[in-house]
Amino acid sequence: MYFDSGALTGIWMANQPTSSDLSSRTAVASYVASMTADLATMTRRTGLETLSYLLEIVRLEAESTCGQNNGPTRR
Repeated sequence: MYFDSGALTGIWMANQPTSSDLSSRTAVASYVASMTADLATMTRRTGLETLSYLLEIVRLEAESTCGQNNGPTRR
């Protein structure tokens, strides 16, 4: 399989947010933070610890992106 790093760079450059995208970017990050918090709680309650951990990492990254910091989800 051939990997074209130039094509990947072109895609990455095309997907860079503009100033008008920042509010929608923050809204999406906030939504992702909320959804992953709920999913992490569900997975933790059913004993899916690794999946719960990964969802918490996603939540933290999303909160960092939108400027929130609500701490860990409740157990």
